[in-house]
Amino acid sequence: MTIYPGIKHTMTEPDSRRLLGAFIRAHRENLPPPAKAVGRRRTPGWRREELAQAAAVSVTWITWLEQGRDVAASVPALARLAEALKLTSAERASLFDLAGKRDPAGPVARQPDLLPELLALPALFVGPAYLLDRTWTARAWNAEAAKLFTGWLDETTQERNLLQYVFLCSSAKSLIADWPERACRLVAEFRADYSRRPQDAAMQALIDDLLARSPLFNQHWRGQTVLNREGGERRFNHPLQGMQCFLQTTLLVALQPECKLVCLAPVAKEWALA
Repeated sequence: MTIYPGIKHTMTEPDSRRLLGAFIRAHRENLPPPAKAVGRRRTPGWRREELAQAAAVSVTWITWLEQGRDVAASVPALARLAEALKLTSAERASLFDLAGKRDPAGPVARQPDLLPELLALPALFVGPAYLLDRTWTARAWNAEAAKLFTGWLDETTQERNLLQYVFLCSSAKSLIADWPERACRLVAEFRADYSRRPQDAAMQALIDDLLARSPLFNQHWRGQTVLNREGGERRFNHPLQGMQCFLQTTLLVALQPECKLVCLAPVAKEWALA
């Protein structure tokens, strides 16, 4: 299935409030019980009363937020809530994005169209390199990337979305050496991007498709985990070349931060096995 920006799928304000409520509730329930907590607890994490006290807000405000009601959420209150929930920087950004508020370190304005010089970047890299758009669909890649990513960037397939490849293509499980861990992390990294634009029709259509077709994606997506994209070592068990190791770096362009240039630098086998 190919996702196009023209797909008719919109998210209403109640949808955004529902997503915000689920996000807050999930992170509240993931908190370890407070140090002063006594007695048996019927539910995991913190109670709403405990979170409200830590964030200096009312219990009613927390309750209504989690229920997806139309509640005013100021920037200072959201900041206190983020601190009380012990959110990471990526999770804090998602909280503000879902609330429709601008964090003091908010994103730069984005341009909708990909620049031609941006599409030409992968060809300038000597190792495997590819460019992802906002839905994590590959828009450009070099010959080395096509050789490495069989079943995704080679000529045997027309589906270029990274998430659909990882979760719906059987060859991804054998190619990506640590597939379960990488698949889980990819969902958390994509949620960080999605939270910045929860009303994006193409992104929502992609998520709906994966929720319907992949039980594992469904499980990870409902876990509400958020992570910033990181680099590091990547191992691939290529069907022809055998085990290969790379160091991955992801680059963002200031004027088009929704796009990612992913570069893989080969690592010597002697160093990789050390």
